[in-house]
Amino acid sequence: MPLPQIATPTYELVLPSTGKKIKYRPFLVKEEKILILALESEDQKQITEAVKTTLKSCISTRGIKIDELPTFDIEYIFLNIRGKSVGESVDLIVTCPDDGTTTVPVKIYIDEIKVEQSENHTRDINLDGVYTLRMKYPSLNQFIETNFVTAQENEKVTVEDSFKMIASCIDVVFSAEESWSASDSTAKELNDWLGTLDSRQFKQIEDFFETMPKLSHTIKVTNPNTKVESDVKLEGITSFFE
Repeated sequence: MPLPQIATPTYELVLPSTGKKIKYRPFLVKEEKILILALESEDQKQITEAVKTTLKSCISTRGIKIDELPTFDIEYIFLNIRGKSVGESVDLIVTCPDDGTTTVPVKIYIDEIKVEQSENHTRDINLDGVYTLRMKYPSLNQFIETNFVTAQENEKVTVEDSFKMIASCIDVVFSAEESWSASDSTAKELNDWLGTLDSRQFKQIEDFFETMPKLSHTIKVTNPNTKVESDVKLEGITSFFE
């Protein structure tokens, strides 16, 4: 006689990028095992891949393409799944910024962590009054490639790596009369085109990434040695792993 199937509750959240509601469930023991093994490896690429595998299993809403979601959506979904799975809070150790050495334990509640969106952020960059560059957000795969794989292999992100990341986020260039889709160009053509921009135009692209929505939470910590109270800002999914 087969063992009974235990019902798993489902929940809803709103995607920060689109406002669309999606349904999800907590992760199961087998999925938790994948996550634990990734954490024990201390390999950030493996951690992110474990997150992707868990997301695909836990999201029940049809039509959600994990690989195409912006990174900040990925992070937000995972944290909510994690909260419903193993606890609504995370215990972390953070370094006091006033001396840069003293560490203190903190407890962070999942429902207090939000996706921070800048009022000045825009996907459309006016290059010269005629042409506009429309950017798209990095996907999870692009995020892994630039931040984890490259960092581990070369120890630092090179200028070429940064250009590759930027080029992969170009969506379309358009004017009042014409438009050019990035999907019609090769990676080399996009990279070469970036090289024709002046410093002011390139700075606008950098501003797109700097002001891009991101998972963020600010906490106050008091250094037990100096008694100085400081704000500590945590950003990105790995900041909230136990």
